[in-house]
Formats: sequence, C-alpha cells, structure tokens
Amino acid sequence: MATTEIRITGLGGQGVILCGYIIGKAASIFNNQHGTLTQSFGPEARGSACSAQVVVSDDRVLYPYVKAAQMLIALSNDGYVKYKDSIAKESIIVYDSDMVNIEDHGPKVKTFGVPATRFAEELGRKIVLNIVMLGFFGAVSVLMPKEPLQKAVEDSVPPGTEELNLKAFNKGYDYGLQLVKESKAIKA
Repeated sequence: MATTEIRITGLGGQGVILCGYIIGKAASIFNNQHGTLTQSFGPEARGSACSAQVVVSDDRVLYPYVKAAQMLIALSNDGYVKYKDSIAKESIIVYDSDMVNIEDHGPKVKTFGVPATRFAEELGRKIVLNIVMLGFFGAVSVLMPKEPLQKAVEDSVPPGTEELNLKAFNKGYDYGLQLVKESKAIKA
C-alpha cells in the first residue's frame, strides 16, 4: 500500500475529527500500520467548516500533511466544495448522498454515496452519521480490514454508546459492501 492520504471534511459538530482519529487509530494500533492526524477548523468550531487529514502508511510517516488526498470523505456540501479540487488524479470520494451534490470528476475518480444522515436518523441518533460514513468508507476503500476499524470505533466512542456506534458502523459497512457488489455485477 505504501502511503495513503485521506481528508475528511464536513461541519463542526458532525464528528469529522473523531472520524479521522478512528481511522488513524485503526491503522496504527489495530492494523500494524502507521498513521498521523492533523486537523483544522474555523473559529466557530460547531457549524463551521472543518477537516481532518489522515496519512496511513506501511512505513513511518515522514510528512503528516495531506498534499493531494487519494481519499476524500465528505459529510457536508461546503466541505466537498472546499476540497474537491485538491484530490489526487486517481482517487476515491466517499460522500453523504443526503448532504453533498457530487460533480463528475472523470473516469479516474471513483465516487461512492451513502445516505448517512438518513441511516443515522433511522438508528435514532443523527450524531452517529460520521460512524455510518466510517463503516461505508471501510467497505468501499479496502484501506484495511473491517476488524481494525470496528475495534477502533468501539475503543474511541464515549462509554455507553458502543452498541449504537457499532450498529451505525455496520449499517454503513453493509451498505458499502452491497454497493461494491452491485457495481462489480454491472461491469461484468
């Protein structure tokens, strides 16, 4: 795998930073890889644009900043618009299809949408949309196996919310697996 640059973007309060933290933790603690996390957010924290940048590598990460993300996870349209032009020529965009109006990026950019907000609301807590996105990302990106991401979710969420967050993760993951399976069937 060498090195993979990931940018997660959305609005403050959507769990963007936690999503990045979990990806880095899954890689570095539960999958024998290396990971770094940097973050940025506006002065109004909640409700303003924010992003988390994660670099995952099989070797030590010598430069922790994302230059051209090979993977973009977009939880809000504003975040997508802000970062859509800073992705690598060959990349994956994972987005909340309830919130993001995706553009055509050409044949070398794969896009995968999930109704994460709707799924989170169906689970009874809109706040878990970031975990739905994380599960979906895990299924469509194949950056690492499911288990390290699942363990990192369970280990990172507030005590007492593990069951809900694992349901959210699995909802996104199962949806992603189905989408990948359907897209392969279409190509065959």
